[in-house]
Amino acid sequence: MPLRTNLRRLPALMRFAPGLLLAGPLLSLLAYWLGGERGLVGGVLGLTLLAVAAGSLMQRPGGGQTGAAFSRHRFLTDLDEHLIVSDAEGLGTACIVLQFDDTATLLDRHGRATQSEVIRRIGERIADALRPGDSVLPLDGGGFAVALAPVRRLDLETAVQIAARLQGIAAEPVAIGGKRLLLTCSAGFCLGARAGRAGAAALLDAAQVAADEAQRHGPGALRAYAPGMARKRADRDARRAELEAALDSGQIQAWFQPQIRADTGDVSGVEALARWHHPDRGVISPAEFLPQIAEAGLSERLSEVMVFHAFAALTRWDKAGVRVPSVGVNFSNDELRNPRLADKLKWELDRFDLTPDRLSVEVLETVMATGDADVAVRNITALARLGCRIDLDDFGTGHTSITNIRRFAVHRLKIDRSFVARIDEDPEQQRIVAAILSMAERLGLDTLAEGVETRSEYTLLAQLGCGHVQGFGIGRPMPQEQTLAWLSAHQARTRIVWQAGNSGPA
Repeated sequence: MPLRTNLRRLPALMRFAPGLLLAGPLLSLLAYWLGGERGLVGGVLGLTLLAVAAGSLMQRPGGGQTGAAFSRHRFLTDLDEHLIVSDAEGLGTACIVLQFDDTATLLDRHGRATQSEVIRRIGERIADALRPGDSVLPLDGGGFAVALAPVRRLDLETAVQIAARLQGIAAEPVAIGGKRLLLTCSAGFCLGARAGRAGAAALLDAAQVAADEAQRHGPGALRAYAPGMARKRADRDARRAELEAALDSGQIQAWFQPQIRADTGDVSGVEALARWHHPDRGVISPAEFLPQIAEAGLSERLSEVMVFHAFAALTRWDKAGVRVPSVGVNFSNDELRNPRLADKLKWELDRFDLTPDRLSVEVLETVMATGDADVAVRNITALARLGCRIDLDDFGTGHTSITNIRRFAVHRLKIDRSFVARIDEDPEQQRIVAAILSMAERLGLDTLAEGVETRSEYTLLAQLGCGHVQGFGIGRPMPQEQTLAWLSAHQARTRIVWQAGNSGPA
């Protein structure tokens, strides 16, 4: 190895032997005094060998360096050293990032202590599977980064095989307290050659970008870094910033769609629906921005905005003398996993001086199908006990069992619009909806048909015994001010119809 390369490596290698760092200057002077320039060169090489030997003693036997004392700084120093050696000797290195796919479920079901123990054991496995000279860095939030020591012929195919092997090791069951727990992980990697002279931090960041991309396509996905990935992540970060600003500035608000009783036409509630009025692009479709909010991890923030607007609207309508029994708010799986959701909603209800029955919690069938140990399920149960109404949304499109419907105190089934469309023309649709209504009646559940667009659909649903209807044929989603005007006008119309129907001789 060239002397210049050794000298460039010396600062990184000497960290393994703090005592040598103190003695180094004295030993160098002594070597020069005794042997001149040749003695100085020999002394430096000798110190290098001692540092390497000291470093090998600090590695895990048979595995990579790891542990709580292994800092990010030390990891990057290792990686920088690998890049220097690879460049000088024509070898190959790489950085691999492993990210666990669903630590939230493990936390929900078994607690933080168990989650931490599982991750710790997996980290030990990964370190034991590596060679001396490789390094493992625990990452914030779970997951690990691996720096591969320089080797010959480390190409794309070899890196894929190594990353896949580490994924397999991480996915092996972990036995704790008589239970076998599983965690899969997504992985991303970047070859050292792609980082070039940008250095270790850039290489680690590139591997992280690849791992993020893998996790978006997971679970268990694997991606190699490509330059376009960084641009995509920058675009996603910019989109998240724009969404946060929209939520904070009031661009994203709740609009309200009326729900009425099918038999009397009285307003029975409204559903709060998110709408984004962009200052430049106008109204943006929910189908476009709601997935972006979920991807950006802002679902809980959106929920807070929707609840605030919904309760503020109820309070205003009450003061205006327009009675709206309840407002429905949609909650995603991520939001329902917040262990403090029930306490937060109770605090908001108290803040607006509203009783719990004024809130209808709309939950998708997929949530109901989970096991009763899940935090989401516990939240649904707690909200039902609090007195909130539980609406099972998009009913008929999932796999909810009758047992779960009863266990979670569901108040109302919302029949999906796919069963309502053309019900006045399609006998098959009529039979399906009639069967749902019959089941609901036997279970003592209320019903609401979504997506009602014509008067004939409304009439037929009322004849079949559906309790409530909602859709463009009743009223479109409207801002709070327009909703108040619609409610006032509808209330006046139904009063006139009721008086006309009850007029005549006593």
